[in-house]
Amino acid sequence: MAFEPIRLKAIERLALAAADTVIDVGCGTGLSLPLLANAVGPSGTVIGLEPCAEMLSHAAGRPMPPGTRLRLVEARAQTTQDHDLPIADAMLLHFTHDVMQDPLSVQALMKQVRPGGRVVAAGLQWASPWLPLANLFVWSAALYSTTCLDGLSAPWDLLRPYLDELQVEPLWAGTVYLASGRRNDRPA
Repeated sequence: MAFEPIRLKAIERLALAAADTVIDVGCGTGLSLPLLANAVGPSGTVIGLEPCAEMLSHAAGRPMPPGTRLRLVEARAQTTQDHDLPIADAMLLHFTHDVMQDPLSVQALMKQVRPGGRVVAAGLQWASPWLPLANLFVWSAALYSTTCLDGLSAPWDLLRPYLDELQVEPLWAGTVYLASGRRNDRPA
């Protein structure tokens, strides 16, 4: 699994503590869920948000640490307010490019994070134009995993108004980014 080191780094950047509530946006088959559950412990809550029923079914079958408080929600990011989700201490957006390019989805998601809560996003980005082979990798990976190539120059831009202390770290010759910050107290 090529992107596992990035997943681990993103989860580490969330700086989760026992009893935290964390939302994994676009949780897919649930690869991040056990790692998040270990970080928040049995007194914390992990919420997996995923629009695809088949992927969510795989996530539901994933082995979890004993005592895990896990809630899986079949929903699009825009509709989080329709599902009575708790306000989260942290949110992970791991390779969720399409979600992050939709202003309504980003706005709805940011309403689910408390002021001061941590938000970490990771995914593909265009590398320097002087690295054509790197951008060929981004292009081929994006065609496989996204519905649009829009926003690949700065995929985190829609998060910027909602986050303080935004830091963006380029990885893998600039083909992948790791963005993190704290939810500000301005309304979403």
